[in-house]
Amino acid sequence: MANRPAWQAAYDGSDLRDADFETMSGLPLEAVYGPDGTDLPGQFPYTRGPYASMYRSKLWTMRQFAGFGTAQDTNARFKELLAAGGTGLSTAFDMPTLLGRDSDDPLAEGEVGRAGVAVDTLADMEDLFAGIDLGAVTTSMTINSAAPIVLAMYIAVADSGGIHRRALGGTLQNDILKEFQAQKEFIFPPRPSLRLVTDVVRFCAAELPQWHPVSVSGYHIREAGSTAAQELAFTLGNGFAYVEAAIRAGLTVDQFAPRLSFFFNAHIDFFEEVAKYRAARRIWARWLRDHYRATDPRSTQLRFHTQTAGVSLTAQQPLVNIARVAIEALAAVLGGTQSLHTDAYDEALALPSEQAARVALRTQQVIAHETGAAHVADPLGGSWFVEHLTNELERQADELLAHVHAQGAGSMLEGTVEAIEQGWFQGQIADASYDFQRKLANRRWVLVGANGFTEGDDLRPPTLYIDEAVEQQQRKRLAAVKQGRDDTAVRGALERLADDATRPNVNLMPAFLDGARAYATVGEMISTLDGVFGTWQEPAGV
Repeated sequence: MANRPAWQAAYDGSDLRDADFETMSGLPLEAVYGPDGTDLPGQFPYTRGPYASMYRSKLWTMRQFAGFGTAQDTNARFKELLAAGGTGLSTAFDMPTLLGRDSDDPLAEGEVGRAGVAVDTLADMEDLFAGIDLGAVTTSMTINSAAPIVLAMYIAVADSGGIHRRALGGTLQNDILKEFQAQKEFIFPPRPSLRLVTDVVRFCAAELPQWHPVSVSGYHIREAGSTAAQELAFTLGNGFAYVEAAIRAGLTVDQFAPRLSFFFNAHIDFFEEVAKYRAARRIWARWLRDHYRATDPRSTQLRFHTQTAGVSLTAQQPLVNIARVAIEALAAVLGGTQSLHTDAYDEALALPSEQAARVALRTQQVIAHETGAAHVADPLGGSWFVEHLTNELERQADELLAHVHAQGAGSMLEGTVEAIEQGWFQGQIADASYDFQRKLANRRWVLVGANGFTEGDDLRPPTLYIDEAVEQQQRKRLAAVKQGRDDTAVRGALERLADDATRPNVNLMPAFLDGARAYATVGEMISTLDGVFGTWQEPAGV
């Protein structure tokens, strides 16, 4: 039962932003609307938001995903985004880095710096954040298989700059389960991969109290073609699996659950997306309290980052994407996101240009400062339509979660691994993707500019170009680092990593830190683990 006096006590007005909470015409606005007895923001099960005052106290963090070419190139873009009013950094890594391969690896040829920034050693991480106060910004890093190594490099930069680890704020994606289900950037088999995730969770609980060690990511599940209910169920189910893994490793749920974060897609079906976020908070709160016996309210408060749907963008008539992104971003805000990235209109063609990235950021600023959307918590709460969609998405997600739970004989961790090994998640997503493609093909779903309203300006706007010289430059940089480092220190660090990897109860983060400080490469550390863990081959037919 909602408790309005308790909500009023939490909403004490002491930390409110300096803003006039009224309409453009001067009509005063309450912080939340609804009759007594209805759910309130900041109260279990948090359907209406995790905090009592929501955006009246603090706007969502406005992140813009950036990463291309060399570390110096991306450092310059970071500084441009911060100067333009961005309040957090979000780092994209190139494909070789994501897959644990160095820039001089033959299999990296043609991909270095193309879809993100190339990071081979600590020297690149030092260049990436040169001149940026890591104690004053929050940094999100989108990487999974090699996530512990990249985090170790980030910590080493902070250590050398005199930034205390307790002051570091940010998020490491580090969500390997969705890689097996959707994105496919896995390296090791599921169980040793889960060990790496758990090691990061344990390390951050002890050393980086303001860091989010996992961003449980539905975004990529949705981009692979899932429905909203599948995104909801598979994402939260992965979150429950990580909770169980950390508990098995010796942590209590309230030691780490408050620092878990989530990452959802903001797709184009406006009301369904708002309802999805509301249902997500409700399901998470219920499971953490009832299944995992969390007692700290922060453990049951689901907080999430959102990114507008890349898969909704079209190469045809690309300027129309500005409208899509604005609608999707508004859905995320009305659904109560804590952090938001808006895609650039040219992303169906190339990495974002500087102009397109700025328009994307300005879109968030218009929503925040011109629409009034941030004045009231859960403004669509109580809508018969939105409440019905919230309940229905919760019901569908519960059915999918029950299937995985049964697969694991009462364990979400075992059920998730079993369903990955059997290809169940992959099959569910593939079927949903196929169904939607049929709708596009027979025009039961109209995609403006692609299968309908196709007349118009399809001229390609100027896009960001990554010169081929970038790859050669990065390889020369790597060769110079290898030439100047202490080979004895590198060998010692890699030997320690190999030895620690054979002992399941040893946390690998200290060994990764040793490797980072010795300027061992990402590829060298991944190859060392490969010798212990082996690599994963997806089941045939998946």
